[in-house]
Amino acid sequence: MVDVLIIGSGPAGLSAAIYAKRANLSVKVLEKFYMGFGQITESSKVDNYLGMPGINGFDLGETFYQHAESFGVEFLEGEAVKIQTKEEHFSVSLASGKELEAKTIIYAAGAMHRHLGVPGEDTFSGRGVSYCAVCDGAFYRDKVVAVAGGGNTALDDALYLSELCSKVYLIHRRSEFRGAGATLSRLREKENVEILAPSVISAILGEGKVSELAFSDGRKISCQGLFIAVGMKPQTEVLNGLISLDETGYVVAEETGKTSVPGFFVAGDVRKKALRQVITAAADGANAAVSAAEYLREK
Repeated sequence: MVDVLIIGSGPAGLSAAIYAKRANLSVKVLEKFYMGFGQITESSKVDNYLGMPGINGFDLGETFYQHAESFGVEFLEGEAVKIQTKEEHFSVSLASGKELEAKTIIYAAGAMHRHLGVPGEDTFSGRGVSYCAVCDGAFYRDKVVAVAGGGNTALDDALYLSELCSKVYLIHRRSEFRGAGATLSRLREKENVEILAPSVISAILGEGKVSELAFSDGRKISCQGLFIAVGMKPQTEVLNGLISLDETGYVVAEETGKTSVPGFFVAGDVRKKALRQVITAAADGANAAVSAAEYLREK
């Protein structure tokens, strides 16, 4: 039985692994994807992680992995399909039929960006298609970009990009927006923001990088970047009925990573919080590992 089982090998999980090993705990990291480093791999360039400006997202994830590996962290490939509480520990059933046991769990499986599901989206991911304006907006300074979505994230992204880019198209498939009316009013006042609603993107076009967006009615617009903000889906299905989740599926937890179940901690994008970035994920991992160590000492 391991002291700490970490589910997820993104920045939160790997940070937790390093802190747990430094606390002299036995640690295993479970990841369902081979060399899965989380959403960070979608970024062709990460320019806002302290001390590593301009690094490729996959390279940054690999650096985190190698750091954890150098501490002797054991990595397992597999998908957790069921988690149960036992008398003094947790039991984790994998899709393969294997079962793992741990005194504590740090759940850091992350969240996935919802996609438009149109031709060109996967092709141009990291080459003009982005899911994070805060992460990648600076790369499009003085360029023409588009934001797809109708919620608060899309409106906030459009407002943020309007201060950086020469022109911003805000594209929504419906006439009505779900986001804050005050933000929408500010966008309507911006000279460099054009709202296209209702409009449905049918394809993302370009040669090597994004240059055009095609619409279902046959129109096209030119742009150098598309920021897709149509929602996130936390990877928390396996936690239903185990711990407290909010109405959208995010784990309700303190900054310490403590959840409604003693010994079960959470870190990274699955946690209900305001900012989801590499640096906040790493901080979450550190907090969760320290909390797990304190819990084990008290036990």
